[in-house]
Amino acid sequence: MTERTKQNRTIAGGMGSILSSARQLWRHRVGDVKCLLRANQPGGFDCPGCAWPESRQATHLEFCENGIKAIAHEATHRRIDREFFARHPLSRLREQSHYWLEQQGRLSEPLYRNRHSDHYEPIGWEETFSLIGSHLRGLDHPDEAVLYTSGRTSNEAAFLFQLFGRLLGTNNLPDSANLCHESSGVALTEAIGTGKGTVTLEDFELADAIFVFGQNPGSNHPRMLTELEKASKRGCRIVSVNPLKEAGLIGFIDPRHLGATLLRRPTPISSLYLQPLVGGDLALIKGMMKVLLEREAQQVGRVLDHDFIDNHTQGFAACVRDLENTTWSQIESGSGLNRAQITQAAEIYLNAERVIACWAMGLTQQKHAVATIQTLTNWMLLGGNLGKPGAGLCPVRGHSNVQGDRTMGITVQPNPTFLEALGREFRFRSPQRPGYDTVSSIKAMAEGKVKVLICMGGNLAAAAPDRSYTEDALSRLQLTVQVSTKLNRSHLICGKEALILPCLGRTELDLQATGPQQVTVEDSMSMVHTSRGHRRPASPHLRSEPAIIAGMAKAVLGEEGPDWDELVADYDRIRTKIAAVIPVFRDYNRKIRQAGGFYLGNSARERRWQTPTGKAHFLVHPLPHPQSAPDQLRLMTMRSHDQYNTTIYGLNDRYRGIEGRRLVVFLHPEDMHTRGLEAGARVDLISAAEDGVPRRATGFEVVPYDIPKGCAGAYFPETNVLVPIDSYADRSITPTGKLIPIRLRPAG
Repeated sequence: MTERTKQNRTIAGGMGSILSSARQLWRHRVGDVKCLLRANQPGGFDCPGCAWPESRQATHLEFCENGIKAIAHEATHRRIDREFFARHPLSRLREQSHYWLEQQGRLSEPLYRNRHSDHYEPIGWEETFSLIGSHLRGLDHPDEAVLYTSGRTSNEAAFLFQLFGRLLGTNNLPDSANLCHESSGVALTEAIGTGKGTVTLEDFELADAIFVFGQNPGSNHPRMLTELEKASKRGCRIVSVNPLKEAGLIGFIDPRHLGATLLRRPTPISSLYLQPLVGGDLALIKGMMKVLLEREAQQVGRVLDHDFIDNHTQGFAACVRDLENTTWSQIESGSGLNRAQITQAAEIYLNAERVIACWAMGLTQQKHAVATIQTLTNWMLLGGNLGKPGAGLCPVRGHSNVQGDRTMGITVQPNPTFLEALGREFRFRSPQRPGYDTVSSIKAMAEGKVKVLICMGGNLAAAAPDRSYTEDALSRLQLTVQVSTKLNRSHLICGKEALILPCLGRTELDLQATGPQQVTVEDSMSMVHTSRGHRRPASPHLRSEPAIIAGMAKAVLGEEGPDWDELVADYDRIRTKIAAVIPVFRDYNRKIRQAGGFYLGNSARERRWQTPTGKAHFLVHPLPHPQSAPDQLRLMTMRSHDQYNTTIYGLNDRYRGIEGRRLVVFLHPEDMHTRGLEAGARVDLISAAEDGVPRRATGFEVVPYDIPKGCAGAYFPETNVLVPIDSYADRSITPTGKLIPIRLRPAG
């Protein structure tokens, strides 16, 4: 352990969160306390930090440390203006870190880079739209354009964006979900007839057991810890499944209780903490299911929910045969856990009448991600833990509206019913052919099949896999358009011509022709509510996302489509159109004005299975057998605590004891000893990809950590370079950032 690595890995929250939040507010000179008090409040704005829902019993402090970081970075006093780009050529900016780029401040005016320049220069809005229109009208086919969406985009902007794309003639509408929870959507839709989670926040108050798979809520969804704390205090058993020991899953002190923070002891979170091998979750879940069957054989009719299985499922017999044919030796070697550990977890499930299963990208970003999530669903079906209070499936999303984007039609494989309704409302025939997902879009760019990329938020150059391949693909484009609030690497790895269009943030007043506007978002649990900014915009040149989309659409489509100016003048008119196309949004404008918003509903929660058979499906998958050489490790990529996706707020990872750096690799001490490595040694990470292409992440410092032997952990996006473009989850095409075979070599 180096001097810069401190042991602080057993408690989340507390005074550390308060001090960290205060430092962020001071650094960015955010003195607007009212801004914080409006976060996640009625009449206020939805925090862009994550998609965790707000409690129906909201307090005045409905924010967390990471939410404060997101708000502080948006509300910062720092500005990027034309003088900044005059001083900083792109060639120099490309040498800067993700962190340095994030620290420069808010973008304040539209910018243009022509094919002969190494600088961005200011450009007027109308000239911007004219340029976009010229490029899009000049395409040989609409599919030569890709319209990418970040999960932060509001429902109103997402609906207009997909309408713009389909009026243009393409379903090339990839989004950030392709890189994270696409595996969840594919798996659940096939198994239970809906791609969304089946629980609400109220279910956490009733659950007897909560299983948390492949998730680190302490850094990624801190407000979830409040619910886990309450559950733990009332006796709910919490089982955490994560290769790394994470502070937020061990103990928690709610930092919002300022007066008691110094005096309170942490609440223990996990009743049981299991650390499987990276990629070992499927074997673990099968092991727990096998225990259930063994107990059922001993206590016939008293373990499994036979009434639910008989009346609501199909495929049970095949599931039983698969478990009978799977040996304990296979399960133990596949999971890295022994039978006693797995049995201990299964007994918690057995003794619980109501079970919630939560997961995040630890499950979704593996090659066998869909199989793992469907196996997890099988496990929940055995106990009838779907469609009853206090039980269900809970994929925890990251971006605050990534689920809402999909509901609004941001998808490359749209539902025919949705397309028919969209065409009927706007009097056109929508394209029917599937579009490019995110990985397919990048490959199409590399092959010259795509010429224009428009990004509604996000940082695709950093978020995507196979950095060298992706950046080369982006640089081949004729035009890249980035709608953004802050500077990131995607602005620097651009097409022959490039535009940066600065937009309003969540905290800022959105003033249109009829007055101040509000937008709506959908959280991880299908609740839809409003978001209204109040702060003065960072620059008079900023425009809202709906206004920017409308400007592009008018320049490209002319008179085709709706009256874009009318829609943007009053967002109620956008919502009226949404309600006409998507039936669950009927009476949209009235519903969002009721306290707390409204629930979209979930068919599986009501035990209505919208599958071809009308039942939930047991879907059986064999155990994977990843082959690895003796000197290989299984690398999982992850966020630091001072990070939100590709946005780097700072260089510390307080809960893992890291200060002042990001290029670290966490290893088991025995793996270090085997390789002759001391703490602090410098190594390069070499991807052991099947395609034989060398991929190297250089200059990582070795840190000993509580992680299974044969595994390693490191931060993304710095390690995305190691993921081949063709290494993705079966059928969901989600890059495999949580299971990368690597070797270590001395830094050179």
